[in-house]
Amino acid sequence: MSATRLTKGGRIDRSRTLKLTWDGKSYDGFVGDTLASALMASGTQILGRSFKYHRPRGVMSAGVEESGAIVTLGTGVRAEPNTKATMQELFDGLSAHGQNAWPNVRNDVGSVLGLFGRFFSAGFYYKTFMGLPPFEWGRGTGIWMQYEKLIRKAAGMGEASRLADPDAYDHAHAFCDVLVVGSGPAGLNAALTAAQQGKDVILVEQDFELGGDFLNQTDPAAEARRIELITALQAAGVRIMTRTTAFGLYDYGTAGLLERVTDHLALKPEHSPRQRFWTVRAGATVLATGALERMVCFADNDRPGVMTAAAARSYLNRFGVLPGQNIVVTTNNDSAYATAAELAVAGASVTLVDLRPEGGGSLSEVMADASVAVRTGLAPLRACGRRAVNGVQLARAEGNSWATADTLPCDLLLVSGGWSPVVNLLSHRGAKPKWDADLACFLPAPCPDNVVMAGSASGIWQGDACEASGIAAAKTALGQAVEGPVPGGWDTPIKPVYEVGLPDQKTKGFVDPQHDVTSSDVRLAHQEGFVSVEHLKRYTTLGMATDQGKMGNVIGLALMAEALGKEIPNVGTTRFRPPYTPVAIGALAGRNVGDHFRTLRRTPMHDWNLRHGATMTDAGLWHRPWYYARAGETITEAYIREAATVRQAIGICDVSSLGKIAVQGPDASEFLNRVYSNAFAKLPIGKARYGIMLRDDGIVMDDGTTWRLSETDFLLTTTTANAGKVMVWLEELLQLRWPDLKVHVSSVSDQWAGVSVAGPKARDGIAACLEDPDAILAENLPFMGVTRTRLNGGIDCLIARISFSGELAYEVYVSAGYGERMMDLLWAAAEPLEGCLYGLEALGALRIEKGHVTGAELDGRVTIDDAGLGKMASTKKPFIGSALRQRPELLRPDRPQLVGIFPKDRSQTFNGGALLCKPGVTEGHGEGWVTAVTHSPALGHWIGIGYISGGHGDWQGKTAIATDPVRKGDIEVEIVSPHMFDPEGERMHG
Repeated sequence: MSATRLTKGGRIDRSRTLKLTWDGKSYDGFVGDTLASALMASGTQILGRSFKYHRPRGVMSAGVEESGAIVTLGTGVRAEPNTKATMQELFDGLSAHGQNAWPNVRNDVGSVLGLFGRFFSAGFYYKTFMGLPPFEWGRGTGIWMQYEKLIRKAAGMGEASRLADPDAYDHAHAFCDVLVVGSGPAGLNAALTAAQQGKDVILVEQDFELGGDFLNQTDPAAEARRIELITALQAAGVRIMTRTTAFGLYDYGTAGLLERVTDHLALKPEHSPRQRFWTVRAGATVLATGALERMVCFADNDRPGVMTAAAARSYLNRFGVLPGQNIVVTTNNDSAYATAAELAVAGASVTLVDLRPEGGGSLSEVMADASVAVRTGLAPLRACGRRAVNGVQLARAEGNSWATADTLPCDLLLVSGGWSPVVNLLSHRGAKPKWDADLACFLPAPCPDNVVMAGSASGIWQGDACEASGIAAAKTALGQAVEGPVPGGWDTPIKPVYEVGLPDQKTKGFVDPQHDVTSSDVRLAHQEGFVSVEHLKRYTTLGMATDQGKMGNVIGLALMAEALGKEIPNVGTTRFRPPYTPVAIGALAGRNVGDHFRTLRRTPMHDWNLRHGATMTDAGLWHRPWYYARAGETITEAYIREAATVRQAIGICDVSSLGKIAVQGPDASEFLNRVYSNAFAKLPIGKARYGIMLRDDGIVMDDGTTWRLSETDFLLTTTTANAGKVMVWLEELLQLRWPDLKVHVSSVSDQWAGVSVAGPKARDGIAACLEDPDAILAENLPFMGVTRTRLNGGIDCLIARISFSGELAYEVYVSAGYGERMMDLLWAAAEPLEGCLYGLEALGALRIEKGHVTGAELDGRVTIDDAGLGKMASTKKPFIGSALRQRPELLRPDRPQLVGIFPKDRSQTFNGGALLCKPGVTEGHGEGWVTAVTHSPALGHWIGIGYISGGHGDWQGKTAIATDPVRKGDIEVEIVSPHMFDPEGERMHG
């Protein structure tokens, strides 16, 4: 392969030179090059080594179907293996090197594996290593692990960096009336047709230039037409996305796109992502994805210097590279004739070999004018040469077999074995492609979704016909009438050929070069019983990994059909699955990594809390204060002090993260009455009520308080972790089950800043901050009362007298923007009262002492009766879960019930998550479990809360064992009432 850069022609900009490094050596290229075209122009032949046999590989195509020039870009932290050099746009300073070879791809020690090729047939690792000792002696797991290490070291495609990815990735969403994938003649016309009808259109192109096959033509009229269409698209307002691959189609018109934002830039903008993952929802989709030229399976068809004919035309006309000097073009269809003529005009000596006895009909005259020698009735039998092609041995068809013919010298062998429409994306929607015997390819089948194929993706090959089919596809997608199918086949029929070989031929012919799958592998799969197409794929690895069947699927199916004595459509097809081309894991993750792995939410008082010494922790999606340590305090010392202060004086806790949902409308009370297990229909205005919400199956979903602010206005609170789930649940109920109810729900969690003020001095502390201190007197604001009033400075607020700590307590809410001002007022009042700020750890200690439940107890497997709240369930009304909670299994008296837990030896402790067992029976699942543990300042020792079979009543006077073998071993515990402190509630009612 004696490739040379032409002094003129092509679409590259010769005035703008770019530097690149390949395997440590420097080369030049131009703006508009790909890595493959630049290396080809430099005379580089070997760019890769094959998967199993480490055979030398060069450039085999010019697009995403590339199976030879698979390389690693960059080094160190930005090393990216398995990049197709044909798809990598050249930029200044690009660095790349070969992979799967040592010391390099030109001289690879691993090529010795080719000498043992007969041992590496399909399934060799099972058949070879399973037959080695000690498997035959009845043992083997340990030694197999050693064999596996050897296999994995020998196999593989490149090596990924083990360092953290330094790049950023984005996620984005878009909507449109029509999504057009592909910007060839069909795609450009489809997008323009839809846009000119006033539709919102997105045009997606994986290349860095628009035009598709227009880019590979030298006719000035083709370039003029391309520019005309692009100019019209821009004027019509079409959103054009280049360097963007549609890698998958999903339900309801959803497409996954990957945009390469900075992969082509030498200097990456500081805050720009490397790639952007788009989720696009379209009313209709037009797939103008083109077709891929197939190879033919013959001996040594993977040698550097064997390439598809269309690729050579692309390198010549687009990149200004004459890929060879003495070229043989082999074909079984009309498409290669134009390529042969253009190569000859560019200065190459070209011989066209056509399998068809009659050749290309009238196209032969064009070959004569271009001085192209034409030979018919012949096909390639073997590529000659070891490290690169230096000739091709031909064969002549004789019935169902082949006979050797002469050998032609050449430095480039081009093959056109037919075309395969890119139906991959349509297959993602479950449409099974149909075999067309005349065109020898799979054509798209009707799709249940509004997805329409256009151009060569639908088996239309001629340029004008492709443009017409794009117009027709757009009209069809928009539901408009189209007169009839658009013709556009070959002038002369194709003669199908998938393999050329002799029965005694020992050399390898490759079906799938990327995975080293040979024709003998396919036949071996049939011989060993793997006749299902899906089994064939998995046994031989045909069409797996980055290839996804682009190159070898049709040939593999043809060979299996031959072995089975069937026609190709009767063998079946594998289903193409997303992604069409590889998608970086970083792009799938987007910015959801590190601290942003989950959505991070901060309360309005977040900065205020930090300034006052808070240590933060994650609670659901929120950052909340964990504890406020004084100098030298540990977390244990801090939270015990905080909890004790709340019991003795006053404490302030940021509760802004609680879920808050506005429920409004004439039927709001009826809606809540159906949702909650207890009665809400007659809740008075200005009162709050604690409620339990069940799932349909009778299991507790969530709990919280709901405040009635007016006749039609309620504020519902949820636990921090379940706010989103409850919101979605309420919306589903209103939309699907009770659409007749006049109710509106809206999440207002971010609207309100809230604090809990608890302790014996809580009333005094809040009163000092109010314009009307009498507003919270006991006679004006009784337990579970709600009032609207104002903080000093005219700040409107809502105050509810409710308690999670078991103390006299209030929750105070103001608009989020006033959160820090509220904290300043309350802290200024509480500090002189010997108060404190307290966090989640102290709050947990207080609630465990009182036996109040949280998500740790309401974990999705307990009933309202298990939690000791069964008396709240109304017997006078139906509610969600009311029927299924009465199932006998959920009413068993021996079900685990909520209890308190003391260590028998009060100096000991135990862990949350420990199992509760009978003495002497510590195996199995036990009798219950511990949900939470804390040191109780009020009781002076460690306590816990959890569930145990039969509840407190069944375990009075008995000893249980808290078994925790992984962490602390076994500890004797007493089962007590869950209400371990102030069981009568005198303090919170004070």
